[in-house]
Amino acid sequence: MRREGNIVSYTFDELREMRERGEDLTDWKRVRALTDEEIEAAIDVEEEGEIDWETAIPVSIILDPKRQITIRLDQDVLDWFRAQGSGYQTRINAVLRTYMEAQKVGEKPKPPRRKAS
Repeated sequence: MRREGNIVSYTFDELREMRERGEDLTDWKRVRALTDEEIEAAIDVEEEGEIDWETAIPVSIILDPKRQITIRLDQDVLDWFRAQGSGYQTRINAVLRTYMEAQKVGEKPKPPRRKAS
């Protein structure tokens, strides 16, 4: 667990362990029983603001479409992601994107590329 002010971050494994121990604090029964009207009434428009659908851009337009490629991964890495369940390819992409974004922020010099043999 990592804490920054009021924000607490957990790893995927920590969240899974908490759920297995029954530490989910959300009252899902109450949430599922809410009507659409109750949900709408609970939204604080002053704080959240109205959605301007005229200027909204679908995410699919913002992100480049995914491309199918062949990539070689270490077997244990692939096994670990697959063991997390369906959506493992999306999670691999998210990890790679997070690394890419972190590198952009740091703007460290990039290591030299190896020449293909």
